[in-house]
Amino acid sequence: MRFGILQFPGTWSDTDCHHAVSAVLGQEADYIWHKDTSLEGLDCVILPGGFSYGDYLRPGAMARLSPVMDALYAFAESGGTVIGICNGFQILCESGLLPGALRANRQLEYRCQWTNLSVERSDTRFSSTCKAGQVLQVPISHGEGNYYADAETLDMLEREGRVLFRYYAANPNGSARNIAGVINEAGNVLGMMPHPERCCEALLGGTDGALIFQSIVDSVSRT
Repeated sequence: MRFGILQFPGTWSDTDCHHAVSAVLGQEADYIWHKDTSLEGLDCVILPGGFSYGDYLRPGAMARLSPVMDALYAFAESGGTVIGICNGFQILCESGLLPGALRANRQLEYRCQWTNLSVERSDTRFSSTCKAGQVLQVPISHGEGNYYADAETLDMLEREGRVLFRYYAANPNGSARNIAGVINEAGNVLGMMPHPERCCEALLGGTDGALIFQSIVDSVSRT
């Protein structure tokens, strides 16, 4: 399959994501510049972590205005697979592709550490290689990863099974209901704060992140 990895000014996890899906999983991967206007031929688009546009205004607020975003809206609307990681999650929320917002960590400090994630569902294109209830070890690296939504939206996400990952045992940033990752209504767009691309090889301390990317690859092979 073919991944496209979006690059905005300030993106810095793009090469990590490229390595994870190409060198580790053996898939095709291309970099897509923020001024590009086509995502033709891609099976999955990754919005990596970083500080797009220096996080001016709010993280992701300027990136959502980039030319490539029109193509991303169309790609997601047509059922294409989209995963936003860390700053990518922030961009997806700012753009309206996912509900909620990412606020400053409760501790008002940058957190870079391993976290435990509970897999809430195993029947999505992002979690099919996992088991419901399985706990994954995936690191975080953010200052504004505190997921927030109003009570009505949170209840809707719970009711519709759209919370895919929760922080397990310890909440590192104050996220509402321990939410670490959510999907859209159609189930083809995922936003998550932890970095699966940083734990795809044993050399890096863990391989649980590969389960998420492998789930994406398997979902494309089934279509």
